[in-house]
Amino acid sequence: MLAGLLSLMGRRGGFAVLFLLALGASLRAQPPTDYVVGAQDVLTITVWNQTDLSGKFAVEADGTFTFPLIGRVKAGGLTLRDVELELKKRLADGFFRSPQVSVAIEQYRSQRIFVVGEVRQPGTYPLTGDMTLIEALARAGSTTENASGEALVVRQSQGSTSEKPLLPDETPGAEVTRVDIKELQSGSLARNVVLRDGDTIFLPRAEAVYVFGQVKNPGAYPIQKDTTVLQALSLAGGVTDHGSTARVKIIRLVSGQEIEIRAKLNDIVRPNDTLMVPERFF
Repeated sequence: MLAGLLSLMGRRGGFAVLFLLALGASLRAQPPTDYVVGAQDVLTITVWNQTDLSGKFAVEADGTFTFPLIGRVKAGGLTLRDVELELKKRLADGFFRSPQVSVAIEQYRSQRIFVVGEVRQPGTYPLTGDMTLIEALARAGSTTENASGEALVVRQSQGSTSEKPLLPDETPGAEVTRVDIKELQSGSLARNVVLRDGDTIFLPRAEAVYVFGQVKNPGAYPIQKDTTVLQALSLAGGVTDHGSTARVKIIRLVSGQEIEIRAKLNDIVRPNDTLMVPERFF
């Protein structure tokens, strides 16, 4: 059933697929007990059969929060499971026999990722649970029409985080993972990177070709990998009634020299190519 939905939505719009996959990932995700709590996270703590002790608790800047009966509790740097065990231990010390406690994340505020480049809503986003690339792109409102066909996930070494976005050319030693957006749009999850605190997702601008002559909308147009001459002409609105598709020329810069190529409609264009569509003889 999922494969059928992906196929249908893939025909109607690639990023509709991303939203479906992100929704599915969100529905599958459960609060991970190995999540490391940080300052400003908000915890939901439930003590079974003790409604007065259950509620939401914000972790303060020093990594602690105040809990009824037992006072200050350290949470920063501990996993959710560790916090549960600490609360059970302290509540069992003179208050309850075998207390049952569960701890979950209500709001993730201590960890974040950056989404920059050609997305509709670039910015800083909280890292929630096992957040993936698909979910991050969906939160950022999908890519713009000028985006290239890949996403770059830029990550510093283990244990390092950044207060600002990391760009591939400006971060020596960073690990850069390149992901083909079309693979995500087609429903393949093999390259759906699980994100880490401090990751930057960079969507570079697509390179362009220039289309002039007998086309309806001459100008520069962003291209994806393996864009053909016919597709480039379509981006420019197609050939006018006076244009000839049989004599299209590509002007290309090779080793600093301009060369002219007689183009076929299924030829692959290159970034910065100029396509010239001549007028028909008759």
